[in-house]
Amino acid sequence: MTELETWYQTDNGRYLLELIKEQLAEPLDTAFGYHLAQVAVTRMHPLYDASRVRNRVYVAAQSGAAVTLQAESDQLPLASDSVDVIIAHHNLEFSDNPHQALRELHRALTPHGHLFIIAFNPWSLTGLNAALRARMGHRLWRHRQPLSTGRLSDWLNILGFEPQQTLQCYALPPFGGQGMRASIKSVNKWCVSRGLPIGGLFIMHAIKQVPACINRPILRSRRGRLIGLAVPQSVSSPRASATARKGDDTA
Repeated sequence: MTELETWYQTDNGRYLLELIKEQLAEPLDTAFGYHLAQVAVTRMHPLYDASRVRNRVYVAAQSGAAVTLQAESDQLPLASDSVDVIIAHHNLEFSDNPHQALRELHRALTPHGHLFIIAFNPWSLTGLNAALRARMGHRLWRHRQPLSTGRLSDWLNILGFEPQQTLQCYALPPFGGQGMRASIKSVNKWCVSRGLPIGGLFIMHAIKQVPACINRPILRSRRGRLIGLAVPQSVSSPRASATARKGDDTA
């Protein structure tokens, strides 16, 4: 969405991008796997620099400099149970079908894979400002479907995700002179350190769970495909066979 890309090119947008990367750094560093995907609305804002996962794909509906796979967020051309870490950057709140988009993320994610959902918080100063602008017909905010942390948690629980933590940032957008901006940054850091739920943007971390009855067979089948070795069949012991033949000769 070009309107959101334009917003992220403003001073406030660039400031928020840095905050998002700071908040993602620690949880991404501990989320291991072989494949990572960022499913985004914008085409130029990769957020996975802190991840140790090397096989990365950037998914967006339109082609762009960072985009490596062009697709709609509710129709991902990714194999089921194939991605270990997914970063969903605004794709749910700007989707025409957020339920299907979330189901696609669940389908593509591996069992016990990590999902990071990034969205604007409707219960914040930024969210209220966006709601007012949407009523006035602003091109960016009128296409957005506000998504609260409580509602998102319910959706995740229904699909079988286990929410881990919700990080919030951007309680106050920076404005004014250099001194004022420095004070606002200090306030934002204080709100983050206290975990106050007033951030203009939240990052929800969840892990995909699977029923215990199908967890082990899935892991066994994957191990076989990874190794690529056939399971050896049991054979009789050569010593036992020789003993049996000796017994027959004596008889």
